[in-house]
Amino acid sequence: MQTVEQIAQEIVAREGGYVDDPDDPGGATNFGVTIHTMRRLGLDLTRDGVVDALDVRALTRDQAVSLFIDHYYQRPGIARLPQSLRPSVFDMYVNAGSNAVKILQRLLREMGQEIEVDGVIGPQTAAAAEAAAKAAPDHIADAYGIARRNYYLRLADARPESRKFARSRTGGKGGWIKRAEVFISPRFHLSQAQFNARISAW
Repeated sequence: MQTVEQIAQEIVAREGGYVDDPDDPGGATNFGVTIHTMRRLGLDLTRDGVVDALDVRALTRDQAVSLFIDHYYQRPGIARLPQSLRPSVFDMYVNAGSNAVKILQRLLREMGQEIEVDGVIGPQTAAAAEAAAKAAPDHIADAYGIARRNYYLRLADARPESRKFARSRTGGKGGWIKRAEVFISPRFHLSQAQFNARISAW
């Protein structure tokens, strides 16, 4: 069983280093930590009175790991979820904030759990996740991973600027899709033909 520290280290490795893509609403990002997050938390690492791209560049890997554990795992209450769901929901929370929880809540509703879709892991969501995991222990993690993948694909459907995150320059799966499939059993990965069919309208 992985520790939360190990999961966070893997997230940082997947996120990579400093980028500032104009098509990414997150803006300047380092190890997956966006400039918006750093401003919200007041992380003026250069101590010049302003949180800007220089502070994002100054962020270390260890600082990113600590930030993720504190603000994207502990505070949202991901530890309250079944063990099988924690790595993927944690990874998605880093990538998409409370939408990670909304994706889970919609999935739980589809599985017959009567809960609100509010992006908050409260007692009802935690209990519903536990019940769903007991009902489908071999499938709940895959189901969430597939729901994540579908979320990314729908984003790219609606926002052409985001398609480069879902489809590579050579036409293969982009970073978003590969990231979701890290948490999906290989038998449920999209084949290239299936992927091509899914994005044919792009």
